[in-house]
Amino acid sequence: MSVATAPVQPSRSEPPAPAHPDATRAARAAGLIAPPVRYRPGRPRWVTTALRTLGPVTLLLLWYVSSATGLLRPALLASPGQVVGAVGELWGNGQLPDALTTSLTRSALGLACGLTAGLVLGVTTGLSRLGDELVDSTMQVLRTVPFLALVPLFMVWFGITESAKIILIAVATTFPMYVNAASGVRTVDPKTIEAMQSFGMGRWRLIREVVLPGALPALLVGLRLSMTLSVIALIAAEEINATAGIGHLMTQAQNYARTDILALCIIIYGLLGLIADALVRALEWSLMPWRRTGRRR
Repeated sequence: MSVATAPVQPSRSEPPAPAHPDATRAARAAGLIAPPVRYRPGRPRWVTTALRTLGPVTLLLLWYVSSATGLLRPALLASPGQVVGAVGELWGNGQLPDALTTSLTRSALGLACGLTAGLVLGVTTGLSRLGDELVDSTMQVLRTVPFLALVPLFMVWFGITESAKIILIAVATTFPMYVNAASGVRTVDPKTIEAMQSFGMGRWRLIREVVLPGALPALLVGLRLSMTLSVIALIAAEEINATAGIGHLMTQAQNYARTDILALCIIIYGLLGLIADALVRALEWSLMPWRRTGRRR
């Protein structure tokens, strides 16, 4: 008894590369063969770290040399040694730890509120046509208003309370996250969303497991911009008659012409921005491992 067999279908895989070099080049030029991928070994970590610290170290050396040679007078800017002395003075009397705690708390609370609002509004705009029509035009108008212009208005509305400072930081950090979240959600493949919906995936689970991971690169860009703006907004917020924080130290130093404390506060603000950027880079490194390869050498 013979068993009928189905005819074997021809394979649809890509044609093998021709053996002759000229034929291989011709097939590659015609797009039949992908070009070979050449991987270059990355730099060692210590080389990358050294290159990143080269600029700040150079600025520090120029500052030290200018102060030591008298080109930069203490009345204009204190020397690095005087700034180190100011650190010991303020840390010893407890002013610097209290100021850092107060400023970091303000920045963290405002950033958390801004990121939450920007993420919710961005996802709503990116996923829903109705949300786009209702929200996007208003957000585009509001984000063109400089948040520094809101300082006098917030003083009228909220007075000189902590709420005014936190809300100002929240407003400044909302719009970068909103723009990037909406853009990232729109780049998610709609066929993937439809497929997951056809399998019965609920809306909240779809957002958590499909939409947000697909928009992750854009979300991290928004996070980086928002964290940077949180430091800038913190400087403006602490100018609203602050009685504590780094801005309060700057105001007192200005009254007494203490350029060493002024320079110290500026350095602290810069270090906060640098730390914020490093945190986002660490998140990119852990959440997007595919970006570790193929970087510029």
